[in-house]
Amino acid sequence: MVIEKRLPFELDDKIDETLTTAHAGIPLVAELFRACGAAEVMEHRASPKRRDRGLKAYEMAQSFFSLWLSGGERCEDLERLREDRALAQLLGHDLPPARTARSFLEGFHAEDLPLLQVGEHATVPAESALVEGLAAVSGQVVRYLQQQKPVTQATLDVDATILESDKQAAKSTYDGRRGYQPVFVLWAEQDVIVADEFRDGNVPAGSGNLRVVQKAVEALPPGVEQIRVRGDSALYEHALLDWLAARGIGFAVSADMSRELRALIEALPEQAWRTDREEPGAVRQWAEVAFVSDEQRSREPHRYLALRVLKKQGSLFADGSDRRHYAIVTNLPGDGLELIHWHRGKAGSVEHSHDILTNELAAEALPSQKFGANGAWVRFNVILYNLLSALKRLTLPAELRTARPKRLRFLLFNTVGRVIHHARETLLRLSSALARRLFDAARVILQGLPPPLPAV
Repeated sequence: MVIEKRLPFELDDKIDETLTTAHAGIPLVAELFRACGAAEVMEHRASPKRRDRGLKAYEMAQSFFSLWLSGGERCEDLERLREDRALAQLLGHDLPPARTARSFLEGFHAEDLPLLQVGEHATVPAESALVEGLAAVSGQVVRYLQQQKPVTQATLDVDATILESDKQAAKSTYDGRRGYQPVFVLWAEQDVIVADEFRDGNVPAGSGNLRVVQKAVEALPPGVEQIRVRGDSALYEHALLDWLAARGIGFAVSADMSRELRALIEALPEQAWRTDREEPGAVRQWAEVAFVSDEQRSREPHRYLALRVLKKQGSLFADGSDRRHYAIVTNLPGDGLELIHWHRGKAGSVEHSHDILTNELAAEALPSQKFGANGAWVRFNVILYNLLSALKRLTLPAELRTARPKRLRFLLFNTVGRVIHHARETLLRLSSALARRLFDAARVILQGLPPPLPAV
């Protein structure tokens, strides 16, 4: 069987001037951005100086969201999206040229800011007032979601990730790659990022996290009655653990395997170990271990849970050993195995958000050599992440609650539509019945929601 390599059509040498867009679902996100009050916060708190005839700050934000939702990544990709006159009509404004977008982002950069953290070749500068303003924009989305769909528990999952970059300003990370290493705090129950801190790649992930967690706790909106924190060993800072314990905040954090802790775990009798589960070639076990670190000797000691992975006969780790030991520190009571499983849930939340930010949005496509511009770029991605979570929870069917941007792009955002002007009305005619149902139902729900509470 011979398959023809060329499909049976030719390109016309004319450009269709009718107002047709391949991204007709994107304006729904812009409507949510406005309806939740975030666009107004953008204008008041995060608007760089501009000429009167230029795009407003919230319109620039909508342009970035449109770019990333359509599948573009970099400022240069805006040139392609600017050809979509129908999308511009639906949004109510043109999309900016790449140079204008980059200049706008660089307006968020500021020199000679105070240092939040000082270390040998690894400092963390304070945020400019405009980058802080973007945090207020993101916080408005979170508050609106909580206002409409309140939950009483906040599980805060904290983790850093590496954004690889070949920019000259990028620093080497712990594993030799060059880039940046921001920290994110995800509110798991609402699937929204409540705090983030942009950092150079050489800043250790295990430093400054008390500052980040405090920011996350302060950012939680009204209605939260119980807070819990999960993290890997980067959070194993006793100042942080003590701060959480003093405020009645439960935590479970991977512990550093010190020589003393390892000795205690290895000395546990066999009867102390209980099986978690068996896997092909390995058995996972756990045990309580009575350990008090030097930092805790004068205070109420925390609880340590030991974990052991035993390789079955004929199977060894790469170094020739047949076992691995780990530990979790917690201040929570209850069944140890349930706590271990709850702690593991972090991998399905904040690490999932890292994957979306870098691989399905555009957090890694950093636009500038300027630190503040890149920090703003990442925070715009965070705002869009939160908008998508709010969109799914407030307006879309339950079966799309866990849909990733890639699927929403396929089902809704990248839908062909035609803009029609008729009897002084602007109409959007969609090409997909499914997208029409999703868009219409979401818009009805959105218009029926109460207005946002006054921004703080």
